[in-house]
Amino acid sequence: MLMHFQFKPLFKNQNIPGWSFSFYYKKQRYIGIYNQTGKIEWTLVTPLQEEIEWLTSQVHELMLYHVYDH
Repeated sequence: MLMHFQFKPLFKNQNIPGWSFSFYYKKQRYIGIYNQTGKIEWTLVTPLQEEIEWLTSQVHELMLYHVYDH
């Protein structure tokens, strides 16, 4: 389970898509950029290969809920 998920727009003009996000998973902090295409760029720590698909899926779901459904 992702803990303390946060996101904010990359640009002051919020009509330009792109967000930075962060969360904790298994006591590790992850930070990344969520592009308008849905591509995720991990910026601080890249998740382990066996967890990256699941974490990417979780970030997509949270961004859909918080950004696109509103």
